[in-house]
Amino acid sequence: MSTGLIFDIKKYAINDGPGIRMTVFLKGCNLSCKWCHNPESMSPKVQKMYNVKKCIGAVKCIDNCPNNALELTAEGIKTNYDLCNLCGKCAEVCPTKAFEMLGSTISISELMKQLDNEAIFFDQSGGGVTFSGGEPLMHSAYLLEALKECGKRMYHRVVDTTAFAKQDILLEVAKHTELFLIDLKVMDSKRHNEFTGVTNEKIISNIVELAKTNCEIIFRIPLIKNVNTSEKNIIVTAKFINSLEGNRNLINLLPYHNIAENKHKKLGEASFIEFETPSEDEIQKVISIFKDYGIIATIGG
Repeated sequence: MSTGLIFDIKKYAINDGPGIRMTVFLKGCNLSCKWCHNPESMSPKVQKMYNVKKCIGAVKCIDNCPNNALELTAEGIKTNYDLCNLCGKCAEVCPTKAFEMLGSTISISELMKQLDNEAIFFDQSGGGVTFSGGEPLMHSAYLLEALKECGKRMYHRVVDTTAFAKQDILLEVAKHTELFLIDLKVMDSKRHNEFTGVTNEKIISNIVELAKTNCEIIFRIPLIKNVNTSEKNIIVTAKFINSLEGNRNLINLLPYHNIAENKHKKLGEASFIEFETPSEDEIQKVISIFKDYGIIATIGG
């Protein structure tokens, strides 16, 4: 039975597919989007987050560290990652939860127990389970096993993905999924590479083939000023969506926000880049362009 590295399980989610859902966030992503609002999802390994604002200097973490990797300084507790083995013993004894371990290995049976406990909400609301990340397709064996178990229980299944994966994996996952939520970052491949670390030819090709299966797809566009809000990019996006097989006339716009800054700090990273949120007028212009191409664009989702 497969195990997966999961960094969060969100109950009562209402923005990751229809009804009340449980969203499972798998850790690790093969893109490195500069605006990512979940930087803790990028690494496929366990990480440690430290919130200096919560720290009261109790030093229980220091006493409990088996490798003497922690030190109390004027700026709070510092971790020497040459010594730290990410065992999590500091987080176990921290009275204020200033330390938090990101990522835990969960078996399929453990996961299904948690999902089964929420089944009544799925049934009553028309909800189900959403697998997100990171990039869930990076964990294909675990994802497929979980999707099949959910299928046995008749749980509605959603996969939230960038579609950057081997095509055979994506198409196999499609056989066990009711709905895909797929990000469309930016259509120009060179700019896509600049902002995400990968070109988008594989993504575009995968979406074309996925659409041929007639599975349900809702596209999501993280709307970021000076990245993908230009009229040219929106028109190219609309034409691409209209070129796909099936009815793909509904998309979600996700205006940029900078909530990730604090997460980067807690991860000890100094590489945060702040982008601009498009104005209301700019958002309405994007909605209007999509409407001209017969596509309904809504905020959020």
